[in-house]
Amino acid sequence: MTRRRLLAAGAATALSTHAWAAGSDKPEKEEVKVGFIPLTDCASVVMASVLGFDKKYGIRIVLSKEASWPSVRDKLVNGELDAAHVLYGLVYGVHLGAGGPKKDMAVLMNLNHNGQAITLSKKVADKGAVDGASLAKLMRGEPREYTFAQTFPTGTHAMWLYYWLAAHGINPMQDAKMITVPPPQMVANMRIGNMDGFCVGEPWNHRAIVDGIGITATTTQDIWRDHPEKVLGTSAEWVKKYPNTARALVAAVLEAGRWIDASLSNKVKMAETIADKSYVNTSVDVINQRILGRYQNGLGKTWDDPHCMKFFNDGAVNFPYLSDGMWFLTQQKRWGLLKAEPDYLAVATQVNQVALFKDAAAMAKVSVPKSPLRSVKMVDGTVWDGKDPKAYAASFKIRA
Repeated sequence: MTRRRLLAAGAATALSTHAWAAGSDKPEKEEVKVGFIPLTDCASVVMASVLGFDKKYGIRIVLSKEASWPSVRDKLVNGELDAAHVLYGLVYGVHLGAGGPKKDMAVLMNLNHNGQAITLSKKVADKGAVDGASLAKLMRGEPREYTFAQTFPTGTHAMWLYYWLAAHGINPMQDAKMITVPPPQMVANMRIGNMDGFCVGEPWNHRAIVDGIGITATTTQDIWRDHPEKVLGTSAEWVKKYPNTARALVAAVLEAGRWIDASLSNKVKMAETIADKSYVNTSVDVINQRILGRYQNGLGKTWDDPHCMKFFNDGAVNFPYLSDGMWFLTQQKRWGLLKAEPDYLAVATQVNQVALFKDAAAMAKVSVPKSPLRSVKMVDGTVWDGKDPKAYAASFKIRA
């Protein structure tokens, strides 16, 4: 039997990782340029480099801080970046040519679950809009143009924001104005009154509270507990050309995620590392509170959230479930970002590199789930299990 088939047969323990870096399994490319946006959830990619997990697998991660998601998209498409910390829905949008360049793409792994939020401005909070129901009431009672920001049209934050608004009877395409703002610019834009609310990753929701300009209306884990968020994305062409490198990259990032989630002290050390100006460029306390699950909403309420941002969670975070990818397609269809009905399962199977992930997980000694589909219950009570995506996409009363 070949070494790879041995691994697939569950004999991973019999091989050291060194075996993978030798002979035909040696990474084709030793230097891997990986882009990231200044957000807490870039942490496993950053720590894989900082802690040297990349070297263990025979590669060197070269980090590249990017200014916006369109910049990440363009650099992945033109090959300036080998891979990136990127929005799940962005990868699918590019793959299908939704609102931009079309190129066959690949999701190598999930980087994190949970840990985003929807922030409402102090201005609307002072008028009683502190959650979805009270926001809907204010918008009905005081009609004007309400503006909400997300970070990329086909991205995760757009989908959480639209889903949450619609769950409270607000049609994001008809009842409000939607704008796109890069994550690090959200707080500054809210400060000068450019928006009534935004959906973004941390630490920018907590930063809005610290700066006294916004409140947390909901967390994304309250919309979908243990939802997928950022992924390690690249082009299909890159995976085909450098399969061993792709596997090594996934294994290194898996190890970094496992290290972060292993202890509170590791999380604090991670927060101290990524707060630096070369990464997220903010104060450590703005990052570490929500990483430790310590939440406040800016109105005096505090709570400990066991479903805060996770990078590994005993391996549950990182598997690229086909049903997760398909869910983003259903929402892109719902909101008119996809004109034609895609072949949901075929697209997800093409994009999500399940077999490659399983090989990398074997290298890092991480267990994988039996099924590539999972079932989830959303904030509005609907259940998504990936079994009939076409019917699911058509089932929503509020849509574009």
